Amino acid sequence: MTCTNGDVAGGKQLVEISGRPMLSWTIEAFDRTHTIGHIVVVCPEERCAEYRARAVEPCGFETPITFADAGMTRQDSTHAGLVAAPEGCAYVAIHDGARPLIRPETIDAAVQALCADAGLDGVVCGQPAIDTLKIADPVGLIDSTPDRSQFWCVQTPQVFRIDALRQAMDFAARTGFVGTDDASLVEQAGGLVRCIEAPRDNLKVTVPEDLPLVEAIMQMRRN
Repeated sequence: MTCTNGDVAGGKQLVEISGRPMLSWTIEAFDRTHTIGHIVVVCPEERCAEYRARAVEPCGFETPITFADAGMTRQDSTHAGLVAAPEGCAYVAIHDGARPLIRPETIDAAVQALCADAGLDGVVCGQPAIDTLKIADPVGLIDSTPDRSQFWCVQTPQVFRIDALRQAMDFAARTGFVGTDDASLVEQAGGLVRCIEAPRDNLKVTVPEDLPLVEAIMQMRRN
């Protein structure tokens, strides 16, 4: 499942990278995996036709792709994607459409890590923190320096047993909990989630300054 948000005119997922919309590269990675059988693109209802025409139909993807309407929040969009998932799905991989550098083998590794451990409810991709971390007050005065060995910088995809994520979504709705990512919902509901290391170049395009670096990495891969 690819979760997207229309943040700029046309949606930043339609910004071209190496001659194709960013979203096309993201979907291509999932299309080339061994573990993904269906893709749900969550996007604003008014942009579904444009996303399909520009980022999906020209690419000839083999994996079935459906669309779901994005909600007001990330949690609402995740819920919409879950509702749109085909019957019989045991696992769901949630990914930011603005992370076009994700590799198929990273997606497969996350799914396989979850499948291999019956005690896990989810697996998230990321890297152990390498920068020194500081805890500071609202005006920036440092209070302490925590041990960074316990910290991870988390990305997507985040892979879950679909029943565990549905239960976590229900728990969040009942309690009013709002998480910063989907894993935090499962954690809050008592689920067990593991971090696995993924390549550091799985970058998210958040601001225009991110685009040149992502473009350079994409061009290097293609060459």
